[in-house]
Amino acid sequence: MGSSKSRSYFALAMGTLAMMVCFMVWLSLAPMIDIILKNAGVQVSELQRSLLLATPILLGSIMRIPMGIMSDRFGGKKTYIILMLFLIIPVLMIPRVHSYGMLVFTALLLGMSGTSFAIGVSYVTRFFPPEKQGLVLGIAGVGNIGTAFSSFFFPRWVKVIDLNGVFYVLIGLLVLFIILLLFSPESETNKNASIVASLSVAKERDTWLLALFYFLTFGMFMSMTNLLSTFMVGLFNDSLVDAGLWAALFAVIGTLVRPVGGYLSDKIRPMSLLRYDFILIIIAAVVLGIFLETKGIFTTIIVALAVLVGLGNGIIFKMVPFVSSGNTGAVTGFVGAMGGLGGYFPPIILGLIKQMTGSYKIGIYLIAIFGIICLVLLQKIYISGSRRIVS
Repeated sequence: MGSSKSRSYFALAMGTLAMMVCFMVWLSLAPMIDIILKNAGVQVSELQRSLLLATPILLGSIMRIPMGIMSDRFGGKKTYIILMLFLIIPVLMIPRVHSYGMLVFTALLLGMSGTSFAIGVSYVTRFFPPEKQGLVLGIAGVGNIGTAFSSFFFPRWVKVIDLNGVFYVLIGLLVLFIILLLFSPESETNKNASIVASLSVAKERDTWLLALFYFLTFGMFMSMTNLLSTFMVGLFNDSLVDAGLWAALFAVIGTLVRPVGGYLSDKIRPMSLLRYDFILIIIAAVVLGIFLETKGIFTTIIVALAVLVGLGNGIIFKMVPFVSSGNTGAVTGFVGAMGGLGGYFPPIILGLIKQMTGSYKIGIYLIAIFGIICLVLLQKIYISGSRRIVS
């Protein structure tokens, strides 16, 4: 029994840490974007810059479902190793490309690192009984903190070991974890896992509603983690190091608060919790738009938003068994993929609005409007409507 427990906890540790390294790769562009563009010798518009930052999120979101299925069919350990071997290619390429088109292509390949969430969830849950999987998923989700490590460390390292050196460190971490994973146990496989079965949940209204809600909360988590360095430099002339500190703080808070949202949802009806969370997100977005260029208020609201989106992420995943008890795994994969896409579109829209108007204000207000839409649907369908669920 002791040996079995040790095996399970080692798999959990490896799955979480491997996800952390992959998330460091996933958000490696944002903290050093100006240095990367200068190294490539290209000048870009605000929209092109935003598109480049958002591109890794695209593939990392779309490919979550097939990579999660691959992990189910062939084992999470094998899938992790294949993913990390693949990631060495774009990590090597980034400091060596010298055109905007190649930067975008490389950023797209880099996006595969975002699929580590689906692989990690599939891998670690196989080692634990259902009654422990909530806690296990909360622990594994801490791997998201890799985004904070990128934001905090990379602007500091690039000053000491230059751009090539930072990406060599990432390659070293990938190789290290490939070796460590060779000694990790393999998860059980499910030969019946398929794209068709996973996408069948797209026929259900509840799947799309949860995806919409997660599009807001996880999308804001990814967008703000990705864009905060740009905001702090552009709005307040912060250094890359100081700007990275704020992005790291946002990512850490949003990651660590996520399990709290799940825990509170064990005690209080998640639909009700999410309603208040959405109301506060809407208020925070409106205040952020009004005081966008006032640093003290801006940073205070950013911290509040980190707490709110982190709680929301935990609450929404707690809602999945309530609305789809028979297809929890498939719904989780679909919702996770849509949430990732929520981190793709806002940076592009904000960049376009900034280029057209000279300010991000309208884009911030659009977040509040999207929050209102989510709140209305939540209230109408899950709280006072025909889909009302009591727990």
